Amino acid sequence: MYNPYSLEGKTILVTGASGGIGRATAIECSKLGAKVILTARSKERLEETLSQMEGDGHTIILADLSDAEQRASLIEQLPAVNGVSNNSGIMHLSSIKFLNEETLSEVLNVNTVNTMLLISALVKKKKLAQGASIVLTSSISGLGRGSIGNAMYSASKGAITGFLPVAVKELAPKGIRINTVCPAMIETKMTELGAGEGVGKATDRSELDRYPLGRWGKPEEIAWAIIYLLSDAAAWVTGTNMVLDGGYMTM
Repeated sequence: MYNPYSLEGKTILVTGASGGIGRATAIECSKLGAKVILTARSKERLEETLSQMEGDGHTIILADLSDAEQRASLIEQLPAVNGVSNNSGIMHLSSIKFLNEETLSEVLNVNTVNTMLLISALVKKKKLAQGASIVLTSSISGLGRGSIGNAMYSASKGAITGFLPVAVKELAPKGIRINTVCPAMIETKMTELGAGEGVGKATDRSELDRYPLGRWGKPEEIAWAIIYLLSDAAAWVTGTNMVLDGGYMTM
């Protein structure tokens, strides 16, 4: 059956595959025929993801991308991949007056620095096949729609937005595409965080009326967009920040 979104014959690396958008992406990629390499820190949670996947040939590689040695080990174990879905990320809520260097460094390292170093290593070690596609999970927070208490996360994702056009220019001669998906609020464990210093809860639904579709998104809905960007259907798409927000940015 004709399907331009098929991932048959493709090997896809999914980071942050132990939950949320990363888990959903791994599962949905498997349904469309990809061989998926799952990575995150928790073996138990990765095996839970694997148990929900279809097909065979999938592998788990444990790695904490914040650790340079583990990141290097991951890269060395990889075959040439046709796609990368990078979903590793953390959020810490705090009003600006309560920011501290330790927490700010952690957020920037996980959400920005580790992402850039991973892409760098994949390119340097020639782990990206000809025509490969990279999809970074960013946020509408990185497009100037940050909420109160979310300065650290917004800054980390804004840096990814700034990284993207440079990466496009440097990777295009190698036949490699790179895009981001920019979700608004998604129903994941990250949105179940408790209160931060000087702010309310991430689960505060007082702004739900700003979503014309009347709800937050689901992880699989972001995964489907990621799959489009990984697939040959998006062969002429690079440098795009794809907004997935239930209409939030129209309000």
